Amino acid sequence: MADEGVAVEAAGRELVVTSPDKVFFPEHGETKLDLVRFYQAVEGPLMAAMGGRPVLLQRFPHGAGGSSFFQKRVPETRPEWLQTTIVSTPNGTTSQALVAADLAHVIWAVNLACLGFHVWPTRADDPHHADELRIDLDPTPGVTFPMVREAAAEVRRLLDELGVVGMPKTTGNRGIHVYVRLQPRWDSYQVRSSAVAIARELERRRPDLITAAWWKEERGRRVFVDFNQNAPHKTVFGAWSVRARPGAQVSTPFGWDELDTIHPDELTMRCVPARVATNGDPWAAMVADPQSLEPLVALHERDRASGLHDAPWPPVYPKMPDEPPRVAPSRARAPTASTSAAPSPAAGPESGVDSEPRST
Repeated sequence: MADEGVAVEAAGRELVVTSPDKVFFPEHGETKLDLVRFYQAVEGPLMAAMGGRPVLLQRFPHGAGGSSFFQKRVPETRPEWLQTTIVSTPNGTTSQALVAADLAHVIWAVNLACLGFHVWPTRADDPHHADELRIDLDPTPGVTFPMVREAAAEVRRLLDELGVVGMPKTTGNRGIHVYVRLQPRWDSYQVRSSAVAIARELERRRPDLITAAWWKEERGRRVFVDFNQNAPHKTVFGAWSVRARPGAQVSTPFGWDELDTIHPDELTMRCVPARVATNGDPWAAMVADPQSLEPLVALHERDRASGLHDAPWPPVYPKMPDEPPRVAPSRARAPTASTSAAPSPAAGPESGVDSEPRST
């Protein structure tokens, strides 16, 4: 291909893809241009899932097998038409982030060697309301994918009982996310509280399989429901995004009827466009009918009425009023004859214990 690149059309704009033959995924040799063509092929469901949302760029200059870096701020040199918005980190630092306004914005980022996208749970035009609840089923060491499937089935049962519609996707790696598209009426604190309540209820029902324990030492060989993926300003790896894995696996939405047969390693950018062309968008009905969070808020309020306190927050967040001490149970100081005081509530995790989970 020409050194100057290849022109592609997206959202009514012409963009030049530079170094189009550069191999991004070594297992089958997919190139940067192949990745652009993939996102063009899934444009409809991709934009339904993340259109209008701020996204965090993770750039891989040397492809999926190389090192990467997160870029919170869009470069100063950028097209005039590029839409951005101001986002905040837990410590209050602000940055100008890319908005996934349309496919042209996606391809612009891909040209910077961004493979997939880490997506905010809020829209750029309404940053104060989180309109997605993300139930992250995170496999701990020793957990198999069939166990994650079983945990996802428990999530579906619980949501069905509460009258809430949620839909699954693979993470592109070893887990499953279940999303609930919400009416934009609640903030991220309320959504996270609901996620904590879901995690605790699932653990009550299946303590052999599922855990809500924040500290790794307490989880055992169980599927962890990572409620903190719903904390304010937290991004999650987006639906239809391609993972930085050699096989170019895609974080793929699917129907509940596929739960027993789906496997994340088989869902790659080589085959996912054909699935979309044949079956359409499995999330279309959910996206078209945003849900109320009220049944899940009620679950949270029930737990609080029974005396349960907040669950631990990641260490990068300010200390919350009803939060337990941020110290792993094995490192908590035992009472002595001279003092029976509990560890300081302000104490954060030390070396060797949990830190904030990355976007998954």
